Amino acid sequence: MEELDIDALVFDVLGTLVDEPAGLRAGIRALDPSLDDAGTEPLLLLWQQHIEREQRRILDGDRPYLVSDALDREAAGLVAGAAGVDDPAAVAALALSARRLPPWPDTVAGLARLAERFPLLGLSNASRTALLGLNAHAGLRWHQALSAEDARAYKPDPEVYRLAVTVSGLPPERLLMVAAHAWDLRGAQRLGLRTAYVARPVGDPPTASDRFDLYADGLDDLADQLDTRHGRKRSARG
Repeated sequence: MEELDIDALVFDVLGTLVDEPAGLRAGIRALDPSLDDAGTEPLLLLWQQHIEREQRRILDGDRPYLVSDALDREAAGLVAGAAGVDDPAAVAALALSARRLPPWPDTVAGLARLAERFPLLGLSNASRTALLGLNAHAGLRWHQALSAEDARAYKPDPEVYRLAVTVSGLPPERLLMVAAHAWDLRGAQRLGLRTAYVARPVGDPPTASDRFDLYADGLDDLADQLDTRHGRKRSARG
């Protein structure tokens, strides 16, 4: 088995470490407690489609850069309007649900295990402020958390991945990007990072043409594979 010699791990956050749809569903149901699953799912899809579309417009240069908080407020307004709610306080509370996302069951313990051997960096499209709230709510522990806000772009723009390269002081090939989204890993590959796909109930599964360095069922599986593939034992450096 080929050795995978890396010096730090870079983690996507939304979807990879936290269950984003679950947190948004909770916010939508708090907006309108009468909603059942059938009523909640179209509103969740409306939110997700707005965020994806507007981030793409920003990436394509069709819209000036806006932090994720602003896009969340727009999405919350659309969802509230579709639900027939016009209370500004309720809309503001819904927007903040994007920061109250539960971790996957293996996230906290998995990060702690991996942090014993590697420096861990979070790399998220969430704003600096949103990332602070996300980390605190989900109990995520990093050596450093990086926001795409500092690149004034969104993944998969290469400037976002370059943040991890710059902050770590490492060559791209010494970083392992970990994500549940194949599109995210492809973006990291284009800058030369090594890649690990972690399967989650949500996300963007690899296609037959994708070639990532590792494929894992979760963070414990990822740690096991790194124990086998990583030739030199390391301890995390802050």
